[in-house]
Amino acid sequence: MVKPRVENESKSDKFKRIATMRTRKIIDAIRLLGNCSNTSTYGYTDEDVKAIYNAIEKEIKRTKVLFQKKVDDDFSL
Repeated sequence: MVKPRVENESKSDKFKRIATMRTRKIIDAIRLLGNCSNTSTYGYTDEDVKAIYNAIEKEIKRTKVLFQKKVDDDFSL
């Protein structure tokens, strides 16, 4: 069930609402991808599987960096 938008919603509450929905969609998509492992229906190689998981892991790493605090190592006056 999608929680309706709340007027005067705090940034934290908005983040939790949106992030929860998006995370659930991602998990559902990963589960659907798992259905492709059925060798009675699909044919694939180890290289195909590695390519899929490399792409997923690359995007997870890229997105995780967005959430990490950025440290400015450059000195300036």
